[in-house]
Amino acid sequence: MSTSTTASVSTHILDTSAGRPAEGVAVQLFARSGRSADWQALGGSATDADGRCKDLPALPEGTTHVRLDFAVEPYFEEKTANQQADALQDAPANRDSGRGVFFPEVAITFAVVPGEHYHVPLLLNPFGYSVYRGS
Repeated sequence: MSTSTTASVSTHILDTSAGRPAEGVAVQLFARSGRSADWQALGGSATDADGRCKDLPALPEGTTHVRLDFAVEPYFEEKTANQQADALQDAPANRDSGRGVFFPEVAITFAVVPGEHYHVPLLLNPFGYSVYRGS
């Protein structure tokens, strides 16, 4: 939860190739206090059955930039092993890239200001992604 001196962050992932939330994706949270400051690892979580990370750590006071790292390759490898991804999309998973996922990880970096909440949804498929500031 944000306070007057800190911001807060939440996220969720929708697997657009399946039209369902992406469960079990590891998410790591990093913060820094200025463009030239080093990133500080704050911890992480994994998406639940609804594709949400509800227990990301709080941001420290003075945070100006946040990075969310999503480990999506294991998620798609499991789907491919279960033959779900290929059956639910009209794209040959192995023809063009040689692998079942083109982007093995997604890193989203954004600026924050104290007192604001930042919900950052990730729309994901094996060959692309989109992200935006949600509500």
